[in-house]
Amino acid sequence: MNHTLSPSALAPEVGALDQRLERVRRVCWVLDSSFRVPGTQIRFGVDMIIGLVPGLGDLIGGALSLYIIVESARLGVPRSLLARMGWNVAVDTFVGEVPILGDAFDVVWKANMRNLALLEEHLRQPIASTRANRGFVVVLCLGLLLLTAGAIAVAVLLIRFVDGMLKGGLIG
Repeated sequence: MNHTLSPSALAPEVGALDQRLERVRRVCWVLDSSFRVPGTQIRFGVDMIIGLVPGLGDLIGGALSLYIIVESARLGVPRSLLARMGWNVAVDTFVGEVPILGDAFDVVWKANMRNLALLEEHLRQPIASTRANRGFVVVLCLGLLLLTAGAIAVAVLLIRFVDGMLKGGLIG
């Protein structure tokens, strides 16, 4: 039996690649740039709006951002690039936990658009690399979720501390 694979069997079909990339572009646009502040060039997306919900909002935004990383892994992005993408999401999620500053940061940082640019650059000029394995993607996703959970815990502790200080100051 001949067990060799043809190059076309290893690479996704061009049409399928285009559809997947277009889907990633739409998700990035919705998350980071789908709304514009009237009279300005300032754009923001659903990620910033979701992030307004203390604690939980940034967790949900981070989880939605993982779709771009997972899809990038499926498109053959190397591990080093997936790590950079993960870092972008981690920074967005962690800083997003800071009230007010985090929401303003979301408008400027745009982790999803940054990750889209990394993906498109890789697809335009691919470097010799092996496909990212599923195990790495799972570990990366779990790490980002743990980072987000830790950021939420810090936010809750900070709120409790401030609440205790305010109550203690009012009574004493």
